[in-house]
Formats: sequence, C-alpha cells, structure tokens
Amino acid sequence: MRLMNLDRITVDPGVCLGKPTIKGTRITVDFVLRLIADGHDPADIVREYPELAIDDVRQAAGYAAWLATERTVPIG
Repeated sequence: MRLMNLDRITVDPGVCLGKPTIKGTRITVDFVLRLIADGHDPADIVREYPELAIDDVRQAAGYAAWLATERTVPIG
C-alpha cells in the first residue's frame, strides 16, 4: 500500500484540541468530512470557505479513508 502524503493536514495539541486540521487554518478535517457527508461537493466547500483549496478537501477525504483501513479488535 502506498503511503499517503499528508502535507495539507496537521495535528497540533494547541490548535482545535489536537484534532487534525487543514494546515494554516482552524478548519478541522471532521468538519470538512461532515460537509461532504451532508452532500456538499468540493467546489461548494471551497466557495463557502475560500481559505480552503480543492486539494485540501480531497486530502481530508483521503485521510478519512486511510483511517478507515484500521482494524478494530475487541479487548476482553
């Protein structure tokens, strides 16, 4: 599996309680994903949040897909 380039996403404990954010903003990855889940396409999101680029939205979705590949194992 190819390693994902996450140059547009950052995690800083001092910003947004350490949630992953789009680099240079206080817009969290989960916020972008909720917009996508609510039916907004990337062009709509960038129009509403001009500090974002289409590639930011794509990378947020790719990051979520990468996280979803994690396996959950019950304990106990």
